[in-house]
Amino acid sequence: MNDGVTFRRICVFCGSRFGVRPAYREAAEGLGRLLAARGIELVYGGGNVGLMGAVADACLAAGGAVTGVIPQALMEWEVGHTGLSRLEVVDSMHTRKARMAELSDGFIALPGGLGTFEELFEMLTWAQLGFHGKPVALLDVEDYYAPLAAMVARGVSEGFMRPENSRLLLHGRDAETLLADMAAYRAPVPARRIRDQAQL
Repeated sequence: MNDGVTFRRICVFCGSRFGVRPAYREAAEGLGRLLAARGIELVYGGGNVGLMGAVADACLAAGGAVTGVIPQALMEWEVGHTGLSRLEVVDSMHTRKARMAELSDGFIALPGGLGTFEELFEMLTWAQLGFHGKPVALLDVEDYYAPLAAMVARGVSEGFMRPENSRLLLHGRDAETLLADMAAYRAPVPARRIRDQAQL
């Protein structure tokens, strides 16, 4: 993946609403088309509403492959997308996240709400602990994630995070540039492994 190998699948976290700015939907559709053009399969939460539906529909319309993963309890709430290449219905939110992580070579967060934040930070936490070495990125449309990036920086300045942990989160405003940054990403060695090696 990081040595010139094309991503096979990228997971996109995003809102089940469109938000108030047209740019959010435009970015979701643009990302879906870009993934299809690059031959990268889209993995996402399986809904056909909001930005979730927009990114999936755009990818499909451009000839791309899309896998959705949705809990049975949300099939009606998020309106499970029945036109996907594949839709996996799972038993819980925990299983959903684990399955999306298993399927994907990297993660991109578009604008979204609490569910998107939670998915993003779980992937970052797993990266911090060394459970995976995959890139995690923000597509920062209209500076939506600027306050979040500032909060991460404050976590470092206030001593709650190591500086290298803040670098686990890639971010950018252009999807093509973001994909290039993700391809160049190298996972840092977790601090606990450094300590373990020092004790050998």
